[in-house]
Amino acid sequence: MKLAVDPTLERSGAPGEAPEAPARGRASLASDIRATLQAEIEQGKLAPGTPIDERALAARFNVSRTPVREALQHLVARDLVVISPRQGITVARLSIGKVRAMLEYIGELETLCARFAARRASDELREQLDRALMACQQAAIEGDTDQYAIANAQFHDLIYEGCLNRYLAEQIRTARRHSERYRMADLRNRGQIARSLQDHFDIARAIQSGDEAKAAEVMMKHVPAGTTGFSEFLAAVPRHFFDLGAD
Repeated sequence: MKLAVDPTLERSGAPGEAPEAPARGRASLASDIRATLQAEIEQGKLAPGTPIDERALAARFNVSRTPVREALQHLVARDLVVISPRQGITVARLSIGKVRAMLEYIGELETLCARFAARRASDELREQLDRALMACQQAAIEGDTDQYAIANAQFHDLIYEGCLNRYLAEQIRTARRHSERYRMADLRNRGQIARSLQDHFDIARAIQSGDEAKAAEVMMKHVPAGTTGFSEFLAAVPRHFFDLGAD
């Protein structure tokens, strides 16, 4: 659905708004706004279901509403924003079924990646995994959840690089980015971090020893895609984040 645009606003902007930029400059502005909002949605800073106010965005970015509308249209096309007659513009909410399907897909990709990394492990990867484990362990000891989240992402990214399959790594990164807004409750307490850290040690040791089957097995357990893992994951996510009418 396209946002209607008032022709008078395109020419001169509404009272109090920034002057209209030339077409090329407007396209660049729209691209910058889209990129910023997309990152905020994917990182969970704009949570699913959050209302979006065009006028507030125009004021925030110091632009007219036209590039804001263009940016929102791009986000609609990427299924990150929805427009409805009753609720207006909001951050898109996914159904529980779709989120589960995404996590199952990620779990399979991560498992395959761990298997390939074990098969192709180099001395450099083995050393990098040891350093990554130390970073995870240090963050866990300090109880620093934000730092652990960073160390966790770096650990997984090492495995993506170590699988030596760029296409697979790209697919995993894209899928994880799309699911990230539903995983902000991950690794937010010491129990979650302790379990994650133990999994990391098991995964790393399996990869370092070249045990493909073990690496795949432990990685599958590590991703919240199974029945028990998904139930625990679901319990930590606010219900209003989901489109319950879509299931």
